[in-house]
Amino acid sequence: MKDKTVVVTGATSGIGQVAALELAKMGARVVFTARDAARGADMLTRLRAANPAVTPALVVGDLSLIAGMKATAEGIKAEAPSIDVLINNAGAFFDHREVTADGLERTFALNHMAYFVVTEGLRSALAPGARIVSTSSGAHAFARLNLADLQCASGYQGMTAYGNSKLCNVLWTRELARRLAGTEITANCLHPGAVSTRFGAESKGFAGALLGLARPFMLTPEKGADTIVWLASSPDVAGKTGGYWVKRKLVQPSAAARDDDAARRLWDESLRIEGAPVA
Repeated sequence: MKDKTVVVTGATSGIGQVAALELAKMGARVVFTARDAARGADMLTRLRAANPAVTPALVVGDLSLIAGMKATAEGIKAEAPSIDVLINNAGAFFDHREVTADGLERTFALNHMAYFVVTEGLRSALAPGARIVSTSSGAHAFARLNLADLQCASGYQGMTAYGNSKLCNVLWTRELARRLAGTEITANCLHPGAVSTRFGAESKGFAGALLGLARPFMLTPEKGADTIVWLASSPDVAGKTGGYWVKRKLVQPSAAARDDDAARRLWDESLRIEGAPVA
């Protein structure tokens, strides 16, 4: 990864932090995003220690708002005009329905729209042979996409909203790979496993209690980040695209996640939500 530039969203904790540090140790220059400037500054210190030979960069932005997603993409391009790896990892779980200033359900906004908008904003900066690596989840297997109610307005359950957003990640990756066909740029997504991180730390009620009980039995962030680092760096996956990976193995996602018509419709709806013309 020497002389490579890697962009990571969601890099101040958990598997994103581990992946960013591991790739820095391998020689990469890391540009990352954070909503909290203080936590971002701490991560900058960690990255400098991991690889003193290069200068990492922090872009502070709110990935729950469309304007914040677009501004973050512009900030990244200012720091990294040529990107070799884009890792979409920022995301969250909410046990109660929250709506952003854009009118979007917050899980959908952070876990899907941020991937979509930031990646589209960075397309022009992706170097030949660039890799797009996005964190999805095995929770996608329990979801069924309802394009008429992407914002879960008709009834909200935290895990349902989360599973829906992770299904969006797989569908979007497949459609992105299709649209990138004929270029040297690849797009893949992965399930990192059940990892003990800050994920869901603010959740209350049953979901929060369940996560708390399960956390001691979960994977370490180091193990959870392994497939991210591998997809970002290994020559074994050079040229491979559109896949869903688990423990470094290509795995068939759910039937709903293989619905290419739904993937195209989700793409068009995401464009509409972003405010761009649908094509």
